[in-house]
Amino acid sequence: MASTLKFSVRRQEPVLVAPAKPTPHEFKLLSDIDDQQSLRFQIPVIQFYPYNPSMDRRDPCRVIRDSLARVLVYYYPFAGRLRESPDRKLVVECTGEGVLYIEADADVKLQELSQRLQPPFPYLDELLYDIPGSGGILHCPLLLIQVTRLSCGAFILALRLNHTMADASGFVQFLKAAGEIARGAETPSLLPVWERHLLSASTALHVRFSHREYECFPAGSTFVNLVTSRNEMTHRSFFIGPADISNLRTHLPTSLRHASTFDILTATFWRCRTAALHLVPDEEVRVLCIANARRKFNPPLPDGYYGNVFAFPAAVSTASELCGHSLGYAVELVRKAKFSVTEEYIRSVANLMALAGKPQFQPAAITYLVSDVRLAGFQELDFGWGGPVYGGPAAGDVGTVPGVSSFYIPFRNYEGVKGILIPICLPRQAMEEFIVELEKATRGVGERVVEDKDGLSFSFIKPAI
Repeated sequence: MASTLKFSVRRQEPVLVAPAKPTPHEFKLLSDIDDQQSLRFQIPVIQFYPYNPSMDRRDPCRVIRDSLARVLVYYYPFAGRLRESPDRKLVVECTGEGVLYIEADADVKLQELSQRLQPPFPYLDELLYDIPGSGGILHCPLLLIQVTRLSCGAFILALRLNHTMADASGFVQFLKAAGEIARGAETPSLLPVWERHLLSASTALHVRFSHREYECFPAGSTFVNLVTSRNEMTHRSFFIGPADISNLRTHLPTSLRHASTFDILTATFWRCRTAALHLVPDEEVRVLCIANARRKFNPPLPDGYYGNVFAFPAAVSTASELCGHSLGYAVELVRKAKFSVTEEYIRSVANLMALAGKPQFQPAAITYLVSDVRLAGFQELDFGWGGPVYGGPAAGDVGTVPGVSSFYIPFRNYEGVKGILIPICLPRQAMEEFIVELEKATRGVGERVVEDKDGLSFSFIKPAI
């Protein structure tokens, strides 16, 4: 159901923001972790900044545009374009052409949007205009930025990143540097490091791990693809508060009650989603846990490295075993997959990419991918107006295929409770059954989830009083 809120956005003509000073014209290879088929897509981020009276004389569009030009002197590969060699290896040609930038104004107040500050954003296309021809992977700008001033003095910063260039940590590093310059710094406090060769395949090309995340599905698999039409899919966001986590933890055996919030939520949502899809009982199902590996290296990666440093380790089960066993069974599988990621695992992925022609994980109903951005730092990005009231993913899932992924986003609900917002996308009937399954999993925590007045998402499972 579409939002009842209507407003207009007046956009100026898009421009290219180039580095403020001359930068080298050179070619820089991406790593074999960056250069995965699974990362060849654009990922949108959105930041909502409230009115700050101390910044009355400063225009956010001008401030952010100027800071981008200055920070691109240091992060000049972002101002270039991706090329592909005959063997499909990606390389950045540092052309200095710049990033796409749009200045805009909207006749709406932040307060009018405040009940809708959660993915999916029904008005995202207005706040991050998809300039025709700009969304490709090759020969296109690597960043698209739109800054939209609101009628109340607040503003919205929306961005789109070519994911092959950076992960969430690397992108936040770039944006923090831009924020520092916007607030008056001459140079970033942390200088960028390219050094992508550190995560490139070795000459031996030894693949030490099985990497179930990239395996083709077994012969005879139903391979249910969720996408027949985007109109048949529905997005909802669920808020999980501390009381919900505590209640779920009580369903675990004593040996697992120390499990992390990530482990518990991933196991819970994986089980509920699998049950809602009514898969064949002996169907193999997978959950892919995006695992940040920046702290796994010895010696450590250089401070300032902003490339992709993560893996998609897979927990695997049959549908009947996952749904038939207790929550602890799923938690054990998730923990085992997550802890499998080491420096050696990342290097094995790099070798696999070079050896097997860049295999990608299979986007189908039997695959579910989760990405935890709670510690990425989007909510700490400050361009002089303070932190955002919402900062993070602008879409409910990742990649080009809806229905296979979720983010874990730090969030404060309408009652002021800090927790985690989890968007999920499913076919309409499956979504109804997912809600029932989630209620069963959290039974006793609070009242039944209900649809909000605009049908944008389901209101939150409230903590017990």
